[in-house]
Amino acid sequence: MAYADHPRQEILLPVKRSFIALTLIVALVLNLIPLQNVALAAWPDFIALALLYWCISQPQLVGISIAFGMGLLMDIGDASTFGQHALAYSIMAFVALVLHRRLSNFGPMKQAPQIGLILIAGQFIILLTGLLDGSHFPGWDFFLASVSGTLLWPFLSSMLRIPQKPRSDTDAR
Repeated sequence: MAYADHPRQEILLPVKRSFIALTLIVALVLNLIPLQNVALAAWPDFIALALLYWCISQPQLVGISIAFGMGLLMDIGDASTFGQHALAYSIMAFVALVLHRRLSNFGPMKQAPQIGLILIAGQFIILLTGLLDGSHFPGWDFFLASVSGTLLWPFLSSMLRIPQKPRSDTDAR
């Protein structure tokens, strides 16, 4: 008997490490696109989204050390305080790893608010470390990236799941 509250779990194919690496590289490139004004404020943190997805769906392959390394790359690429993104991504990965069993029980739409809270916490850490370093408060539109990332989560998680879905063999009956 199937319950309406629980989504049907699908069996996914194993993910290739090269695909995970590719998604993280693409996320880094998307994060480093030069934008200005509102577009920059509303542009989601693709590295954080990709890390959260992989920490939830493949916690044995992607963890805090990869999040820390991606954060250092983002700090270098963004010319921000060294370790700022590394700290935020590491804490976000830790939270995702702690909650991965719970989050994997939900569909992408029900995961989105919880992912949004993790994204806001990560941005708050980036904001706090920036303020401690002497930067000025960027304004409340700084948190628009978390809102857009939350809205993008269902689409992004569905896209990253596509290569893992088993191919349906129409000839086998």
